[in-house]
Amino acid sequence: MREALKEAQKAFDKDEIPIGAIIVAENKIIARAHNLTETLNDVTAHAEMQAITSAANYIGGKYLTDCTLYVTIEPCVMCAGALAWSHITKIVYGASETKKGFSLLEKKLLHPKTEVVKGILSEDCERIMKDFFVKKRK
Repeated sequence: MREALKEAQKAFDKDEIPIGAIIVAENKIIARAHNLTETLNDVTAHAEMQAITSAANYIGGKYLTDCTLYVTIEPCVMCAGALAWSHITKIVYGASETKKGFSLLEKKLLHPKTEVVKGILSEDCERIMKDFFVKKRK
């Protein structure tokens, strides 16, 4: 999760909503990403979506079985749907997304075999988001 937080900081520094993600396979980071919605002027350029594409390119296939996503904030419905289609084995997230997180709407969005772990370094993950929005409101 600390590596995902480094990605979130990169987003923060670019004035993007500070969400970071990494994907790990066989104890090796195969993808690193952060939000790029402002940079790319693309509402789908969430950290998770960027990480999925990068990991799929690394693997050379669309399925991320035997991979783990670490993301600082709970995925939204769009990202959860993409993660379901990727057949990712495990999702680990830091802080819950209290407005648009997938678990608020439908927990069955994910692939049935996907394991979910939440609350890892949640305070650190929440803090960078809060700091970002305090800075935006000044």
